[in-house]
Amino acid sequence: MGLIKDIYNKPFYERLAASLEKVVPDFSSKKFIKSALADAFYKMEWKERVQHTTKVLHDFMPKNFAESAKLMEQIVEQLRADGFGEQGLVFMFLPDYVATYGLNDFENSVEVLEFLTQFISAEFAVRPFLLKYGDRMMAEMLRMSTHPNHHVRRFASEGSRPRLPWGAAIPALKKDPTLILPILENLKNDSSEYVRRSVANNLNDITKDNPDVVISIAKKWQGSGKETDAIIKHACRSLLKSGHPEILSFYGLDANHLSIKDFKIETPKINIGGEVEFSFIIKNEDKIERYIRLEYTLYYLKNNGGLAGKVFKISEKSYPAGAEVKIKRKQSFKLITTRKFYTGHHKLSIMVNGLEMVIGDFELR
Repeated sequence: MGLIKDIYNKPFYERLAASLEKVVPDFSSKKFIKSALADAFYKMEWKERVQHTTKVLHDFMPKNFAESAKLMEQIVEQLRADGFGEQGLVFMFLPDYVATYGLNDFENSVEVLEFLTQFISAEFAVRPFLLKYGDRMMAEMLRMSTHPNHHVRRFASEGSRPRLPWGAAIPALKKDPTLILPILENLKNDSSEYVRRSVANNLNDITKDNPDVVISIAKKWQGSGKETDAIIKHACRSLLKSGHPEILSFYGLDANHLSIKDFKIETPKINIGGEVEFSFIIKNEDKIERYIRLEYTLYYLKNNGGLAGKVFKISEKSYPAGAEVKIKRKQSFKLITTRKFYTGHHKLSIMVNGLEMVIGDFELR
């Protein structure tokens, strides 16, 4: 599998230029391709290539953004006519164009973003407008939450997330998510799973700063439908993972009459590149069947000598009254680019319905 940045390449720019030449006045395919493939291009990473393509396109577009916005719609229609697929990641430069050059033209930018997101997801491009225009932009997002096109409805939810990954955070929405809630209400029973999943992700963002708001919504929405129940369960995943008492209680996940026996770290000494193996017995000492969420926390040694815990899910299911089940798991310490390992003593614990029951040590060498 190639690198994501390599979706920008000479064949793509040649094909793109052939489409642009049909609709952009005074467009030169030769000049466009030469500018796109300038020497600096080959040293650029993914996001830089997106922004570079935006700038190269701008050199050939009308300098008046209102005219560019209208032309943008013609470009998309031509791309469709020329067989380019919908929602192709390579076209992220189109909404980026709006965010870069349209920020001072609210009306035309909103109109073209609403159009573009039906061709290529535009939730990153709306973030600067949320930061600059606040309530005014959120009113537009609310309007779009009732749009007939599911891509636009998802844009309303995904674009208004307080903490969109890889996108700019929106401090005002982190502090007070009130303006988001009517959007999510409109979409909670959406016919598209694509949209409903975005609703869950938005709510999960809100739990990071305002957990009580999401717990209140979970109580309000529970039982209104299978799809809505799935939304709130997915929305509360971070609260469940952190063992938030109220959400555990909401799902009936207390640890009373549940116990762990024979916990053992099978590999007390391991080398980087190896695996820590552990086992235990979960016992339901209750007289009724119990729904149990099993997790383990691996406390990684940090550079400063402290420990940082990361929670991993084992299972979530029902256990009959009196059941005793042996669980065996292992966790890899294979070198990866996203985590640096430090040799020394680590810890590993078992969590039952959010409650840490037992903890043990092992040495990474």
